[in-house]
Amino acid sequence: MNKRAGSMKVIYAEFHSPKFKTRRLGPEMNQTGVILINGRQEKLAFGTSAYVTQDNVLMSTLSVREAVYYSAHLQLPDTMLASEKRAHAERVIREMGLSDTMDTRIGGRITKGISGGQRKRMSICIEMLTRPRLLFLDEPTSGLDSAASYHVMSHITRVAAREGMTVIAAVHQPSGDVFDLFHGLLLLAYGRMVFFGTVSNATEFFTQSGFPCPHQRNPSDHFLRTINKDFDEGTMESSKANRKTAAEATNILTNAYHSSTYSEKTANEIGGTPFRRKEQASFLTKLLVLTRRSFLNMHRDIGYYWMRLGIYLGIGICLGTIFYQVGYSYSSIQSRCEVIMYTTALVTFMAIGGFPSFVEDIKLFRRERLSGHYGVMEFVISNTLSATPYLAVIAVIPGAMMYYLTGLTRGAEHFAYFVATLCMCTLLVESMMMIIAVIVPDFLMGIIIGAGIQGMMMLNGGFFRLPNELPKPVWKYPCYYISFHKYAVQGFYKNEFIGLSFPSDQLIEANATISGLQVLKERLQVELGYSKWVNLAILFGMMVTYRMIFFVIVKIAEELRLKLRGIRFRRLK
Repeated sequence: MNKRAGSMKVIYAEFHSPKFKTRRLGPEMNQTGVILINGRQEKLAFGTSAYVTQDNVLMSTLSVREAVYYSAHLQLPDTMLASEKRAHAERVIREMGLSDTMDTRIGGRITKGISGGQRKRMSICIEMLTRPRLLFLDEPTSGLDSAASYHVMSHITRVAAREGMTVIAAVHQPSGDVFDLFHGLLLLAYGRMVFFGTVSNATEFFTQSGFPCPHQRNPSDHFLRTINKDFDEGTMESSKANRKTAAEATNILTNAYHSSTYSEKTANEIGGTPFRRKEQASFLTKLLVLTRRSFLNMHRDIGYYWMRLGIYLGIGICLGTIFYQVGYSYSSIQSRCEVIMYTTALVTFMAIGGFPSFVEDIKLFRRERLSGHYGVMEFVISNTLSATPYLAVIAVIPGAMMYYLTGLTRGAEHFAYFVATLCMCTLLVESMMMIIAVIVPDFLMGIIIGAGIQGMMMLNGGFFRLPNELPKPVWKYPCYYISFHKYAVQGFYKNEFIGLSFPSDQLIEANATISGLQVLKERLQVELGYSKWVNLAILFGMMVTYRMIFFVIVKIAEELRLKLRGIRFRRLK
């Protein structure tokens, strides 16, 4: 793989293997051999290489201009002025032929947005902001018609020629026009290199090896049909007299290539200077940019918070009118408990509604993280900062409606604690759902698992079954103490009943009252050794713990998988 200053190569890599892809190896695969860049064994540093995945993972609520702007601020160094970054981003957009769609939203599951070819060029735009010396494209024409494929690849070829970039692409069934754009060709069959050289030499090589390309047939189609072993019950023509299977043809071509002068020419071309890591934006800049982008995404995505706010308001009116002004009678004790428990349960289950948006955020994060745009810490902090204002809105407005319609304990401190606990519960559950989104990135399965976990926690929250009546193995220890419903409900109970008094059950004892403390201790079995603010602090600590678990899963899981893969491979050897 040669890259000299001022030179440009567009290499077409045609792979025929069920497992081989131009992306990171899967957990069932192992890597052997040495990877050299310009004849040296070195890592691909940020800014020197870029990888465009086959799937177009983009933030659907942003326009083309906004998406590239935010990406430019994430990737380009702080030494560049904001105006210079914007000008550079617009230049890259124009280079990829997206000037007419600058202010059009990308679109997704809600709005249509730009076309598939434009999305592909958008993905390439974002990765070309740093002008990488190596650009890897995983099937950039997949899903496009021949005309759109040609336009995408011709745009890339022109930019690569001007910037002196080396582009390595795996292209799915290229047309003749697209195939003519490539300067180099790499053919692999089940991990074996069949040919590596120029496109013109490939046709000559196949002809000399006894597999000439028929007249008026696309050379790329001929090459793939020759080495495709999936249909070896058929045969390939090597001459008029002989017919070979694809497996035999692959062996003949592989041996012919290694014994020919083509491999020597490739080896002699290796050379060049080592790669150097380019400057990148600082941690604080990335954090601010990600927070602004996430805040804008949440504002525009109706399914993220606004739909939940509407449901909260509707249910708040229902709850407030059904339990309107519960008063201070003996029966109001049970009514207050029911309002508190229903509110807690509603907050937790409604957080599931944002799971599809979490999955999309995680997909975008993984793609940008693998490209080196930012790290896990920036993503976790920015997501928390951008989500908190929206969570505060859906806690304060419906919470105030429920609180005052039902006639719960009046007072600024009591109301502030009520909405603060609601907000903390929502943040905590969203943190839990983000963990599930990382482990189970499937809409249906994730929602089912999230609902199951929260349902189990709710059963152990101390409302449906009093704490002392819970079976001690498993349900009391440890489920009761790790259920956040326990701390939320008991905090609500303390906030509501401390300082109040109620008439006792007149059927048992006439003309007597019971205090709120008696209700908490004897009837609800609330732990009174600490204040309600400790309950809120515990919820905050659990929320931080869930965010840290999310951080650890994303940060450590891949490294552990690589280590386990290495151990398994050594055992196999």
